[in-house]
Amino acid sequence: MREFRDKHIIILVLVVALTSCMQEKPKILIVGDSISLGYTPFVQKNLKNIADVSHNQGNARDTGTGLENIEAWIANNKWDIIQFNWGLWDLSYINPNSKEQFNMDKINGKVTFNVHDYGHNLESIIKLIRKKSDAKLIFVTTSFVPENAAGRFKEDAIRYNQMAEKIMIDNDVIINDIYEISIKIHSQYGLKPDNVHYLPEGYKELGLQISDFLKSEIR
Repeated sequence: MREFRDKHIIILVLVVALTSCMQEKPKILIVGDSISLGYTPFVQKNLKNIADVSHNQGNARDTGTGLENIEAWIANNKWDIIQFNWGLWDLSYINPNSKEQFNMDKINGKVTFNVHDYGHNLESIIKLIRKKSDAKLIFVTTSFVPENAAGRFKEDAIRYNQMAEKIMIDNDVIINDIYEISIKIHSQYGLKPDNVHYLPEGYKELGLQISDFLKSEIR
C-alpha cells in the first residue's frame, strides 16, 4: 500500500512539473531606438526563465517611424506586455548638409518633431497599439542627453519626458522613468562624453533597471 502511494506521489510531482514546463511564458515586445537595442540582449538574458522578450526589427527611431510601423511590429502576436520608448530621435535637429553622423546639427538644423507634435504622435501610437493588442503598456522615458551631444540639446530630454509623462498619465500607460538613473550610468559607462550611447557595461546596467521593472509588471 505504501509503495502504491509513493508511486502516485511521484507521478503527481512529475505531472505538476511537466505542466509547469509546458505553460507558456509571458511574451514581451520591446519597441525602441538604439538605446533599447543596446539593453535588450541583457533583458532577454535576465528574464530568460520567466518571459520571452523580443525587440522590434531594426531601430524604431522617432514617433513618425512608430506611426508607420507599430501595427506591423505588433503583427498578430499575443503580447502580454508591450514596452515602448521614443524621444532621442524626435528631439534631434537634422541638417541635410551636416557632416555629422545622421546629419545632426543643432545650430542650423530642423527638429524632427517639436515637443507638441511628439506628444500628439505618442497619443496616436497608443491608440494604434490598443487597436491591435490587449497587452499591458509600459513607456520608458528618454535617457540622458549630454551637454555637447551633436544635434541634441540636453534640456530637451527633460521637456520631451515631461510631455510624454503627461500623455501616458492621460492614457493610463505605466511609466518606467529611467532618466535619472541613466545620468548616473552615463557618467560611469557613457560611450563618449558627447554621445548619448553607452559602453556594454552601461547597457548591462540599463538592462538591469528595465528587467527589474518588467519583473514587477509580469502578470
